[in-house]
Amino acid sequence: MEQGQTYSHRPVLLDECIEGLRIRPGGLYLDGTLGRAGHSREIAKRLDTGRLVCIDRDQAALDAAQDRLAGCLDKVELIHGNFGDLAELLDGRGLGPFDGMLFDLGVSSPQLDDPERGFSYMHDAPLDMRMDRSEALTAAIVVNEWPQEELKRILWQYGEERYAPQIAAAIARRRADKPIGTTLELVEVIRGAMPAQALREKQHPAKRSFQAIRIAVNDELAAVDRMLQAAVPRLSPGGRLAVISFHSLEDRIVKNALAAFARGCTCPPDFPVCVCGKTPQVRLVNRKPILSGEAELNENPRARSAKLRLAEKL
Repeated sequence: MEQGQTYSHRPVLLDECIEGLRIRPGGLYLDGTLGRAGHSREIAKRLDTGRLVCIDRDQAALDAAQDRLAGCLDKVELIHGNFGDLAELLDGRGLGPFDGMLFDLGVSSPQLDDPERGFSYMHDAPLDMRMDRSEALTAAIVVNEWPQEELKRILWQYGEERYAPQIAAAIARRRADKPIGTTLELVEVIRGAMPAQALREKQHPAKRSFQAIRIAVNDELAAVDRMLQAAVPRLSPGGRLAVISFHSLEDRIVKNALAAFARGCTCPPDFPVCVCGKTPQVRLVNRKPILSGEAELNENPRARSAKLRLAEKL
């Protein structure tokens, strides 16, 4: 995109994130999922002597940020990496502690909208689905080389797909003849494995399977857990952590991890005194997740499944 172009993209739960982070002009902040830089732009605008560190595993997002963050790049440090490696990325550069951290766990719209990336079940493309194109594991490898039982497991566990056994078996049968090469070939196999009533449902029949394969390719759930374990200790007292999730698997990880940090003690309830010595590290700013309002949902249907959770370092 050309320099100086205006961007109409509005990131999910933007106002709620900015309000939740309570940005100080001189603070140090992290956007661990740069994406289209919508959240980053609003954070950077509120800084004067402060700094913003932006991480993304997709080099295309970092390249685009040169334009999208034009005018405030002097306050920004861009890092290519996976937020699952947060401890190494920050400690290796001597960065922290932070006054606020934001993680938007959704697949970025440019990745979804670029047919060549292979994330979409609506366009034909090579089976890729890598968020970081320098990684070796692709969707083609998962679909064509992983054992049938492992395919069944990820479809059930990551996609919550009730027809996981039938779909995994159908993939195994098809690839025994010839490798499944493209997204629409995979969609055809998935459709063929599902009963007629499932095909009549409102949701696209391949949606859950594609989600599962994408999560497996990018090791998304393990990365979320590693990120949370690294993020909380690297916040300043009073610093805020904001995490947006888009499906129940991610939200459960975020909810449980923050609850554990807020609880502290891990001793069994029947112990008369605490012997673990763990104390609460955060307080939960919101007990229930913050959801998008009606105005945002009308503007951006993808926001419907978004949930924002906030915690404050003690």
